[in-house]
Amino acid sequence: MFTLNPLQYGTAALMALSVTVGTVAPFITASPSLAQTTFSDVSSNYWAAQFIQQLSQRGVIAGFPDGSFRPEEPVTRAQFAAMVNKAFQKAQQRQPINFADVPSNYWASSAIGQAYTIGFLSGYPGNRFEPNQAIPRQQVLVSLANGLGYTPGGNTESTLQYFNDASNIASYARSPIAAATEKQIVVNYPNVKFLNPTATATRAQVAAFIYQALVSSNQASAMNSPYVVALGQPTTTTPTPLSVTIPQGTAIPVKYDKAEKILVTKDETAPLTLTVSQNVVTQGGTVVIPAGSQVMGQLKPATGGSQFVAEKLVLTNGQEYQLNATSDVITKTETVKKGTSISSIIKNTVLGAGAATAVSAVTGDRAIATEEVLGGAGIGALVGLFFGKNSVDLIAIDPDTDLQMTINQNLLVSLK
Repeated sequence: MFTLNPLQYGTAALMALSVTVGTVAPFITASPSLAQTTFSDVSSNYWAAQFIQQLSQRGVIAGFPDGSFRPEEPVTRAQFAAMVNKAFQKAQQRQPINFADVPSNYWASSAIGQAYTIGFLSGYPGNRFEPNQAIPRQQVLVSLANGLGYTPGGNTESTLQYFNDASNIASYARSPIAAATEKQIVVNYPNVKFLNPTATATRAQVAAFIYQALVSSNQASAMNSPYVVALGQPTTTTPTPLSVTIPQGTAIPVKYDKAEKILVTKDETAPLTLTVSQNVVTQGGTVVIPAGSQVMGQLKPATGGSQFVAEKLVLTNGQEYQLNATSDVITKTETVKKGTSISSIIKNTVLGAGAATAVSAVTGDRAIATEEVLGGAGIGALVGLFFGKNSVDLIAIDPDTDLQMTINQNLLVSLK
């Protein structure tokens, strides 16, 4: 996956695998004979579709009750332990231990213990396993290389020169990743030359890594994928990806053309549509969110102020995506006092229905047009809330600076 804003992860030389937490395991166990092999959110041309299908047939991974696989979601250390145990049959390498943060009734307690004893996963200082901890791609590869007993046959640094971002690989991970690269376990999408070692691994990426690890140990047949790193073979042009993941934490620059300022009360919710002001692009320059796309959502009350909460992204080609993104909380206020000229307040300004009501009640001027109110909401019924007040404090929002937002959950965007 490309990363626009990769998660920096400077951690110890301890192996293990994971991604975000959940109160329940985000995959359901299934026997190979009954395994689901097609998923509603994994199209046949998805870059990791073959890896996912093959592992689901083996019962190593499974989907969710709603028929989805959720390929862009992260994987926890506990979830990876369960996958490793299903994928690899190995004899015990070391004596089991009881981790302080893995109670005996924890859903993955047995899987964690087994993954430890066969050498794939280790703990952290203080006898902790951190079952819900998110891990980067480099730790996934280190875990697989160490668990399978791989060591580099050539010069580690020479092997790692294949990757344009080799300098980002942690010192503890360099030798195991060189070994994993030689064994063709590494799968890089959308550009095979970028390892993105510190980026959090997704369910699709983990599926690809595990399948290639099975291939390397002669437990599965190799598949033809342009994203498998194969040293010594002629470098081919990486095909234009059919879809791209925009990772959590990516900023979306936006603007609001209808006004220079927005006023709302601290308690109101108001609909708002923003325009993407600049192209959002991958490291390779592919535009994934074109300038001019629309972000639809609402201004909502937040602790101490107001916050824009995005709900939908509409690209310039008409494609629509559910969007989980928010701005920072805006706490700046503007005081409207009795006797203030309403024309000075509403100049180049759009008001929420609550703010319009407050301005009308305090100034005594009811001449606010509905086109100056977000959503065109009527204000007459709310006047009583502010009747008799001599002043009111409103949240003052500068759309060009205050409404810039970041994505809170990985977003898969089609490039068709």
